[in-house]
Amino acid sequence: MQILIVSQYFWPENFRINDLASELSARGHSITVLTGVPNYPQGKFYSGFGLFSPFKQDFEGVQIFRAPIFPRGNNSSWKLALNYLSFAFFGSLIGLLFCRKRYDAIFVFEVSPITVGIPAIAVKMLTRSPIFFWVQDLWPDSLTSVQAVSSRMILRIIDLLVRFIYNRCHKILVSSESFIEKIIKQRQKKDKIIFFPQWTEELFQVVSVDDEAPERNDIPPGFCIMFAGNLGFAQSFETIIDAAEKLKKYNDIKWVIIGDGRMKDWIGKEIINRNLQHSVYLIGSKPLHTMPTYFALADALLVSLRKSEINAMTIPAKIQSYLACGKPIIASLDGEGQRIIERSQSGLTSGSGDAEGLAENVNKLYQMASKERKLMGTRGKQYSEKFFNRTKLIDRLEDYFAGH
Repeated sequence: MQILIVSQYFWPENFRINDLASELSARGHSITVLTGVPNYPQGKFYSGFGLFSPFKQDFEGVQIFRAPIFPRGNNSSWKLALNYLSFAFFGSLIGLLFCRKRYDAIFVFEVSPITVGIPAIAVKMLTRSPIFFWVQDLWPDSLTSVQAVSSRMILRIIDLLVRFIYNRCHKILVSSESFIEKIIKQRQKKDKIIFFPQWTEELFQVVSVDDEAPERNDIPPGFCIMFAGNLGFAQSFETIIDAAEKLKKYNDIKWVIIGDGRMKDWIGKEIINRNLQHSVYLIGSKPLHTMPTYFALADALLVSLRKSEINAMTIPAKIQSYLACGKPIIASLDGEGQRIIERSQSGLTSGSGDAEGLAENVNKLYQMASKERKLMGTRGKQYSEKFFNRTKLIDRLEDYFAGH
């Protein structure tokens, strides 16, 4: 099949869409990716990239066209708006000029922003190709949950834009079942909406760690609670730091935070202000391929989200990765993510924003026999293989494309 993937983010940025593109190409499909210049999450162009170059690249047999884009900068509202709108405009222009063939499917990977759908619609108007829109973030709900927009007029305009995009899609795929009712309220028919969860990338699995592995140097001795991912507002680091402070009398409990994002400087300051230098460790971003090794060095893996309606409906992608690596999970969140961990019996959960509950669960896991923790991790891996199997889910996606 001829498939066009539209995603504002793509390799060398670390997103699941990279894995999908390379797998579809390996299965013999002709894959083209329309994307922007990589600048996430640092907010500046990656080394070797500029506003207009390289324009065309190859990634594991996938043809890439890159649209000029304004970098995110420091994630201020106006810079993010320019970032989103520039891809919508230049992505549409590049799509109309260079993605002119008839595609069996235009697949849109929609993590924020929703405007990623605009270039796809431009190409559809030219080629009459069907759009399959994979919703990871619900708009405008995602904007209100992180307090990015409060103006009712602007939210109304965005709501109309969302409907405009959804109306032009052949199918709307959702990463969480909780999204379905919200999208129906956007005047979409239920039979147009398909639950399609994120899968576990093959990279994430149980691994053994050599004694000389360099990753060991980043992990302090003790009982390690590890967070990996975006250090953003939505992750509720206030809750994590509060919990760490409640447990700092336990010298053996260590919190290791891997990643980058807008909250990084705040976390660093709080570590100093609360005298947590011997409890909480910020070790920065690490290459994606090293993450299973870091996870193997942890005693438990942490996922957290700020309390909000939209966050309760979201399944953080890291849950699938954590489950596959066979470690117990400590979760501070509500809704869909919490239910997956409880159903899989793979860890301990507390509600979003509940620092006391998070601290209690960390202490409970710390006091638990190692064989009980190991059993949690084993159950999580089994659940991952049953419900988030990569091969089965990509098989299903191929069927959607072929059967339109």
